[in-house]
Amino acid sequence: MTNPLVPSPGSDPTPPAAVPPPVDPRLLVRQEGWRGYVHEFKRKVRGGELGSLPVVIGLVIIWLIFSLKDSAYFKASNAEFIAYYMVGLGLLSVGLVFVLLLGEIDLSVGSVSGLAAAIYAVLSVTHHWNAWVAVVATLAAGAAIGALQGTIFAKIGVPAFVVTLAGFLAWQGVMLWLLGSTGTINLEDKGLNHYLSGNSYFLDGRVIGGYLLAGIAVVLMFVGQFTQQRRRKAAGVPYRPMGEVLFRTGALAVGAFLVAWVLNQASGVPNNLVLFLIVLVVCDFVLRRTTYGRKIFAVGGNIEASRRAGISVAMVRITVYGISGFFAALGGLAIAATTNAAGQAGADPNNLMMAIAAAVIGGTSLFGGRGRVWSALLGILVIESINSGLFMLGLTLDIQYMITGAVLLAAVIVDSLSRRTQKSSGRA
Repeated sequence: MTNPLVPSPGSDPTPPAAVPPPVDPRLLVRQEGWRGYVHEFKRKVRGGELGSLPVVIGLVIIWLIFSLKDSAYFKASNAEFIAYYMVGLGLLSVGLVFVLLLGEIDLSVGSVSGLAAAIYAVLSVTHHWNAWVAVVATLAAGAAIGALQGTIFAKIGVPAFVVTLAGFLAWQGVMLWLLGSTGTINLEDKGLNHYLSGNSYFLDGRVIGGYLLAGIAVVLMFVGQFTQQRRRKAAGVPYRPMGEVLFRTGALAVGAFLVAWVLNQASGVPNNLVLFLIVLVVCDFVLRRTTYGRKIFAVGGNIEASRRAGISVAMVRITVYGISGFFAALGGLAIAATTNAAGQAGADPNNLMMAIAAAVIGGTSLFGGRGRVWSALLGILVIESINSGLFMLGLTLDIQYMITGAVLLAAVIVDSLSRRTQKSSGRA
């Protein structure tokens, strides 16, 4: 018998040259300079990895169309109107992004937001609780409601659609019961309601306030990018060169200071917008930089693989629905602050529809496992830009609904086509 380890007579005893391991072409992008970036962009488009590009292009088109129809659309007062009124629904949408990342849905956020406003009104106005204590109790109630629905879904196995649809009806009933026969309770100008109302601006609307916020955003961006570069460099993996870090930071600086300048032409930066931006930064950090955030993406991407990897799927589901309930309550307080009253309008079913639409239009996938909390900002900015433009043109509510519905459908079609393209290219 021939020993395979002993070379046969006449054969070349020289061992074959070592074959270098294949290199992912994406890792060479930054070594190739601008040419590499162009190749990477084409590869992403072909692979269906469009990210926020469609919604950004759509937003620019919307602004151009309305500004051509009415030159007042680009006035600072309109920008401030959009910035203020998008916060309440935007907060609801942030919670929904977490749920959509699991590939699930929460149909109760509109009712929970209305109920939260009613709870706060009853505690602070009827029972004269300290305003801040009432806020804490309200947010805790919202998180508990979400966690309860998540427990029924995760532990008992009732589909999330059914659980939250039941919540949609039940929590609205509780809200009406709390509000009583009048159906409305006027809020007092104190506590969080004071800071979220339309007359409250960062640093009392002083010009330095907007530029200070823009400067903080730029510094945080540079520190985060620089820290990531140093960490990846130390680990011996591809990292962004300093030129790209400075370019990204500069692009953010231009955008941030431009927004601050525009808002300063009106009354300044609304306080509720500051709260919204803080929420987005914190949630983005949780989703992208923590183990818990990676578990959410893992469960949304492949639940069976996550279970086999040792992830407690039930825990992730319960906590995510708790987060959704928390932000529904916070959004409810922000919506109530716009009218200084807790009423039946707080549980308007349109709030639910618009919050879901904002998350999807902004780029969060309905199929789970893909999306960022900044989707909530982009999506609600699109919706409020449309609503503001149609209002200025004097078009009625039916036209607004039709156009918003068409934009939502377009976003879902883009999401579906993108996912199909990724599957065909072996990237999903």
